[in-house]
Amino acid sequence: MTWLLVLVLALGAAAEARAQSVRIKDLVEFDGVRGNDLVGYGLVVGLDGTGDGLRNAPYTEEIMTNILERLGVNVTGEQFRPRNVASVIVTATLPPFARAGGRIDVTVSAIGDADSLLGGTLVMTPLTAADGDVYAVAQGTIIAGGVAARGEAAEIVEGVPTAGVIPSGGRVEREVDFDFTQLTQIRLALREPDFTTASRVERAINGALGGSYARMLDAGTVLLDMGTGKAQSPAHLISSIENIAVEPEHRARVVVDQASGTIVMGRDVRISEVAVSQNNLTLRVQEAPLVSQPNPFAQGQTVVVPRTAVGLEEEPGPGLALVEGGTSLSDVIAGLNALGVSARDMIDILKSIKAAGALHAEFVVR
Repeated sequence: MTWLLVLVLALGAAAEARAQSVRIKDLVEFDGVRGNDLVGYGLVVGLDGTGDGLRNAPYTEEIMTNILERLGVNVTGEQFRPRNVASVIVTATLPPFARAGGRIDVTVSAIGDADSLLGGTLVMTPLTAADGDVYAVAQGTIIAGGVAARGEAAEIVEGVPTAGVIPSGGRVEREVDFDFTQLTQIRLALREPDFTTASRVERAINGALGGSYARMLDAGTVLLDMGTGKAQSPAHLISSIENIAVEPEHRARVVVDQASGTIVMGRDVRISEVAVSQNNLTLRVQEAPLVSQPNPFAQGQTVVVPRTAVGLEEEPGPGLALVEGGTSLSDVIAGLNALGVSARDMIDILKSIKAAGALHAEFVVR
């Protein structure tokens, strides 16, 4: 817990020491300039006995038959049960302004009972968008994200060997029809909507370009008027503003992950003066069953008599500790760290402080 709070304290102190400016291109999405999701259904071959069991995944046999038929191999009525093939779902993102012949990365995920895709090769798979048209074709050797080993009586799996990627494994076959030069207006959509940040983006753009190019519409949208600067093309205008630095504003937020015990706080988190008391309870349950047997040749039965010992111990805590109100992140961290509890106990304490109304921040539990 101590090293985590020290890390957050250092980050908070650095953030308070200087204003952190961020480029506009890292704060917004340009409306219309986005990627498109692609998906396909394909077959992976060349696995080392770790593929689908065709009895449990009949769709694998079906796609394998279709591929062989298209290649001129007649398999009608044939019975084959290989373990070196697997059915997969292939996903990718077609980036904006992608041109025919370009390469994109694809992700391959098993949908049957295959144990691993390590070393497999994806057979040519068409990738379609939401409109049903094919925009790319994927093929190549899979780089799996894990490893699996199996013996007669035990097995071990590290990572996720049933999913992998093919770097540059997709080739763009169709371009998205989009004429960027005809735009007269474009909307800048903030990834984290905030009125203050949107206002700062508006002022920064107008100040850098020397005119009324930008206008804030709401907390998440800034409208950029292309018609104001006819001397420049839309592409030149976008390139001239996307590297302008703006200091974003964020809501005070505390994020906790109960699974890992991680606590992250923003620099604007504030806490009012509050008293906290916390103890640890330890519950012990011990089973010591007693076997009761009858005398030899007696008309009795052997029975097991349960014997259970239950104990409850309460470890003394720091008593009623006073956490003074903090006007900065360093004050908040120092007050909480003075409690001397573990990260998981600190999560419960933060929940209680929030319920008491003393934690002035959005509390997010994952």
